[in-house]
Amino acid sequence: MTPTVHSRSCRFCGTPLTLTFSDLGMSPLSNAFVKPDALDRMERFYPLHAYVCDVCRLVQLEQFASPLEIFDDYAYFSSYSQSWLSHCEAYTSQMIQRFGLVAQHQVVEIASNDGYLLQYFKAAGVPVLGIEPADNVARVAQAAGVNTIVKFFGTETATDLVASGIRADLLLGNNVLAHVPDLNDFILGMKLLLKSDGVITMEFPHLLRMIEANQFDTIYHEHFSYLSFETVERVFAHHGLTMFDVDELPTHGGSIRIYAQHTETGKQVVSPSVLAMRKQEADFGIGKLETYTGFAARVCHAKRALLEFLIKAKREGKSVVGYGAAAKGNTLLNYCGIRSDFLDYVVDNSLYKQGLYLPGTRLPIYPPDKIRETKPDYILILPWNLKSEIMDQMAYVREWGAAFVIPIPSVQVLL
Repeated sequence: MTPTVHSRSCRFCGTPLTLTFSDLGMSPLSNAFVKPDALDRMERFYPLHAYVCDVCRLVQLEQFASPLEIFDDYAYFSSYSQSWLSHCEAYTSQMIQRFGLVAQHQVVEIASNDGYLLQYFKAAGVPVLGIEPADNVARVAQAAGVNTIVKFFGTETATDLVASGIRADLLLGNNVLAHVPDLNDFILGMKLLLKSDGVITMEFPHLLRMIEANQFDTIYHEHFSYLSFETVERVFAHHGLTMFDVDELPTHGGSIRIYAQHTETGKQVVSPSVLAMRKQEADFGIGKLETYTGFAARVCHAKRALLEFLIKAKREGKSVVGYGAAAKGNTLLNYCGIRSDFLDYVVDNSLYKQGLYLPGTRLPIYPPDKIRETKPDYILILPWNLKSEIMDQMAYVREWGAAFVIPIPSVQVLL
C-alpha cells in the first residue's frame, strides 16, 4: 500500500510546496523545556522540514503546533541579553530622532516580550503599547509599568485596537515576522493599525546570511518563515505597503530592519539602500532555486564536523558542557543527536530556565556558576550569535585552560 502524502502549500501565495530547503528530521518544540516532574513523560516530536516555494521563494515550515501551544508559558525573555538591550536602546534613539516622535505619538510593538524595548520609549515620554501573546512574559512587562495587552496579533486584534481609538505612528516588531503562521492576516493587520502617515519597522534574520553562514540551527517550529528582502517586499506590496528603507544589522548572525509605509499615503522617500539590497540579493542568487536546494548538503557537513569534534574530545577524556539554553541550540542538539553522552549539562542566565531540562535531549540546565564548580575542558556556545558577550562573561575559564567551541558555520575552537 502506498503511503498517503498530504498537500503542502505556501503560506503566502498558496503554491504547492515540493522543494526541500533543509530536512532536520523530527524535533520537539524548541522552547518546550521539560520540568523535573515530567522527565518520565513522553514529548511530542514534529517534522522539522523546511521547504522553499518555487514561485515566491518563501522558505517555510509547515504548521504542526498552534501558536497558543508554542507561546503558552513561554521561556524566552529578551532582557537577559545585555547586547540586545543596547541594540534596542540605540534603535529607540534613532527612531525618535528620525521620525520626531514626541508625547503626541503612539508607538506599538508587536510581540513586545517583557518590555525590553518599549521601556526606552516610555522613558523618553513617548506613549507605548505592547502586544504580547505569552501571558507569563507580558506580566513582567506590566509589572515594570510598560503598557501591554495579552493577545496574538492579526486583523482581529488590529480592528479592535482601531475601534478603541489606537493607531500607530510607529509600528514595530523585532524577530516576530518569522513567527507568524498566517502571514497574510498578520501583515493586513499591520496595514489596518498603521496611521496614514505612520511607519512600520520590522527586524528579522536575513535569509541571505542564514544561507551564507550555514545557520541551519535557526530553523525551529516557532519560526514558520525564513525571509529575504525580496520576498518580504513582495508580500508587503501585495497588502498595500511599500518598503522605503532597509538597514543591515549584526544581530542574530545577520539581520535586516525594513521600513515600510502605506503605498497610497506614505510620504517617506525611497532610500538608495532599497536598490542596493535588491542588487545584493540578486548577486547572491536569492532568486535562483539552486541557491536553496544546495543548502542541505552543507547542513550535513556541519553536523558531521561537530560530531567528529565531540567524539574525539570524549575519547581523549575531555569534559564538554553547553552555554545557553537557546532555541537554536535545541535544534542543533536534537538534529545532531547530542545528549549526555557528549554534553554533561547546559547553563543559562535565565532564572526561568534554570532547574529545567532541554527538550528532546533532556540535558539539565544550571546557573553559569556551575562551570566554575566543575571546570570543564570545553564550553560549547549554543547561542553563537552572542559569542563575544558570552566569552567576555566567561573569560575566567581560561584559568584552567578551557576553550570555547563555536558550532556554526562549522566547528571552531577558540582559546
